[in-house]
Amino acid sequence: MCRNIKNLHNFEPPATEAEIHASALQFVRKISGMNAPSQVNELAFEEAVAEVEAAAARLLARLVTLAPPKNREEEAAKARERNFKRFGS
Repeated sequence: MCRNIKNLHNFEPPATEAEIHASALQFVRKISGMNAPSQVNELAFEEAVAEVEAAAARLLARLVTLAPPKNREEEAAKARERNFKRFGS
């Protein structure tokens, strides 16, 4: 799938509307094969983003877990460490 779509579940603080929108946009870009739609496809593209965003928000609101919430800063530090090991500097 798309590496730019981030895990948004079980974080403290919870995912923002902007993060959910960004993930929906990346998903629609990936499956449509276009970064920015032409004028003729713009409405369909924007409607798809809105529908995916709404579905993602509903999903995140309904998910239940017993695991403690993850810390954003700690997860970002782990990702930086993985990237350093993989790519160096």
